[in-house]
Amino acid sequence: MNFVVPDFAPAATELFVAGMSLVILLLTVFARQSARNLGYMLTQLTLIVAALITIFTMDGQIKTTLSDMYVDDLFGDVVKVLICFAVVTALIYGRGYAADRGFDKPEYHLLALFSTLGMMVMTSANHFLTIYIGLEMLSLSLYAMVALDRDSARSTEAAMKYFILGALASGLLLYGMSMIYGATGNLSLGGISQAIYNQSAALDGVSSMTVLTLGLVFVVAGLAFKFGVVPFHMWVPDVYHGAPTSVTLLIGSAPKLAAFAMAIRLLVGGMLDLAEHWQTMLMIMAVASLVLGNIAAIAQSNLKRMLAYSGISHMGFVFLGLLSGVVDGNQDLILSAYSSAMFYAVAYVVMSLASFGILILLSRSGFEAEEIVDLKGLNKRSSWFAAMMMIIMFSMAGIPFFVGFFAKMSILQSLVAADMVWLAVFAVLMSLIGAFYYLRVVKVMYFDDPVDTMPIHSAPDVRVLLSVNCLAIAVLGLLPQQLIALCQQALVLSLPL
Repeated sequence: MNFVVPDFAPAATELFVAGMSLVILLLTVFARQSARNLGYMLTQLTLIVAALITIFTMDGQIKTTLSDMYVDDLFGDVVKVLICFAVVTALIYGRGYAADRGFDKPEYHLLALFSTLGMMVMTSANHFLTIYIGLEMLSLSLYAMVALDRDSARSTEAAMKYFILGALASGLLLYGMSMIYGATGNLSLGGISQAIYNQSAALDGVSSMTVLTLGLVFVVAGLAFKFGVVPFHMWVPDVYHGAPTSVTLLIGSAPKLAAFAMAIRLLVGGMLDLAEHWQTMLMIMAVASLVLGNIAAIAQSNLKRMLAYSGISHMGFVFLGLLSGVVDGNQDLILSAYSSAMFYAVAYVVMSLASFGILILLSRSGFEAEEIVDLKGLNKRSSWFAAMMMIIMFSMAGIPFFVGFFAKMSILQSLVAADMVWLAVFAVLMSLIGAFYYLRVVKVMYFDDPVDTMPIHSAPDVRVLLSVNCLAIAVLGLLPQQLIALCQQALVLSLPL
């Protein structure tokens, strides 16, 4: 038996991150006195170099390796670079916060690095096995990060809920994958796609199609859990609220990009011929997410819970983009629909990073700025960061001319092009309802007297990066075409559209 050495070049970024994780693990064990700084610096350096490796090896070609279990293409490269920069930003924002609360240990940074590796594997997975490995690597790292503040009963409870519900979702995903394997005899996404096509054309494929559809239901359920959409949203408010804000920042940003990549690989790359089935499921979940997310957010006085529920509604918008690509078997709208969904996911991550960054900025040792009343009179304490928070809230509400407005607009255009006008009108109505709780935050910042009069202290790098992050929301709103074109180019050169 001859063993063929696989081509490791397409997975060079992931191998680098994995190797550096082990190096950092060993170095921080021996460097006890400077382990915290060393762990932080090496983690940031690893993420930046990983992004550079991805950028410089990006050639627009589709390459597979490890027996076609792994794929390297432009779509994966773009998402991986965005994930790296999102995690770098989250670690910079959260460094002082974690230090004040005593959990800025090397394991905090290592878990962030392992979760990034999991996201990268999910993004380039071309096989059920690699999808599951990436998903579990991400999930296990996040469970541990939520519980890092061991003295906090709230964090421990949130980690337990996250772990139990996450294990349930993993079970659903595995059950669905096993049923699809039973119906198609394949675990690779390309093989599954071909098998579904053959069975759709065959007259005797009725029984297998039934098993396939049942398997698809479980796979979509597992996928919906990662997005945090209704009815698999139960973990989102509790975990966002219970986790330390620096960890909430990470959970609410980069993993959404990985979940989007996983959805594209699974649903478009592997099961596009079952689109009529999964589109219906996505539609039900999107409508439910828009209703529950926006209405429940109005009732929240805690900002982290409000952002959690608003995140549920935002993921409903991403689902609207994914479900509007195929109309009655016609795939002409795929590119515009999926690129609009990708654009929305990227815009949401940028806004999410900024919103939780502001909460971290306002927090200090012994004080968590997480209630809406904590933002009262922010304009009198810092007119600059009040303006930055106003930009975030306006963008999330979809008010022109910020990136959130164009993200919503692109989704609505896709729905109208797919002749789903009623769904577009419904989404607009839900957005109008959602604008209430975003504008309430702006109102307390500018029209209420401050409750907290303590000056805002933070590291200069956090202030600069947070300002750049917020201004990027405005700049991307004025110049959205470049980002939209990048999303379209990534999808055109990577997927069989």
